[in-house]
Amino acid sequence: MTVVHVLVPEGIDDPARPSGGNVFDRRVCRGLAALGWVVHERPVPGSWPAPDEVALATLVSTLSAIRDGALVLLDGLIASTAPEALLPEAGRLRLVVLVHTPLGHGLPGETLPDARARECAALTGTTAVVATSEWTRRWLLEHYNLAPGLVHVAQPGADAAGISAGSQGGGELLCVAAVTPVKGHDLLLAALASVADRPWRCECVGDLTRDPGFAAGLARRAREGGIGDRIRFTGPRTGRDLDAAYAAADVLVVASRVETYGMVITEALARGLPVVASAVGGVPEALGHAADGSRPGLLVPPGDASALGAALRRWLGDPDLRHRLRQAALERRATVSDWSDTVARVSRALAGAAA
Repeated sequence: MTVVHVLVPEGIDDPARPSGGNVFDRRVCRGLAALGWVVHERPVPGSWPAPDEVALATLVSTLSAIRDGALVLLDGLIASTAPEALLPEAGRLRLVVLVHTPLGHGLPGETLPDARARECAALTGTTAVVATSEWTRRWLLEHYNLAPGLVHVAQPGADAAGISAGSQGGGELLCVAAVTPVKGHDLLLAALASVADRPWRCECVGDLTRDPGFAAGLARRAREGGIGDRIRFTGPRTGRDLDAAYAAADVLVVASRVETYGMVITEALARGLPVVASAVGGVPEALGHAADGSRPGLLVPPGDASALGAALRRWLGDPDLRHRLRQAALERRATVSDWSDTVARVSRALAGAAA
């Protein structure tokens, strides 16, 4: 049996801090073990991807304690910020980095030369890279000097789920994302304000502690705009509570400014839920197509609150459109891959690196 050491940020199982990356890491660790890999999980404490000296020193000591020639899978939040820890080990260990979101990608309008330089240095010293979407792979190849044959793709899976019942009028809206500027809740709020004359309610499920000032400002703006009683910020949900939120929804709304895939999109599609989303990064890839080539949702330009509001107005005001998108989502549901495919892809990348 092949041994793999998996370095993940400490706290990936904390229900108060759910994220797509944490879910991905956990499912991969469990899945690899089920395939026969001997998985040595090594949580690394620190405020990744912004580690202090103590966190970096811990990473260095963790890597140095692993035997020569061992296979090591590192979460990109850790690896991409710490070339000084990885590069000295590149000739001794077989390093594979799992990139959820390229840290050098940054937010629109930002320049992050230091982040790009550090991430590029870290990744060029690895044996292989696993990207979580085709879009991410293309971005890495375009911006970093990586050999195409060493960059693999393992898209997130989605668990099988029952079809969401929804409501008659289509006005139950759901957003599942940490409440931060990156996820575009301010754009969502502006879009919802533009359709205040239509009947709707919106539940925003996600961590409220990543940017407390931003979250508080949203709640204040909603109250001042007269829609505070129609938007609920419920905090993070997992397990049955998250299932219940999906089950009660008519449509998932994704207003992200940056999104390399969008696990919540395939989670919604696994339940037959259409999606209204920003066409950013890997979102179109996650949304996919129904059998006839139609989209199971509506895509709008990223960062455009007016376009998002117009799409929501179409959704709320056109029963025929809702029916078509619902049928497309039900067809797409049949082609959403599960986590076994994700784990198999990661396993093949690791096997190649070990060889």
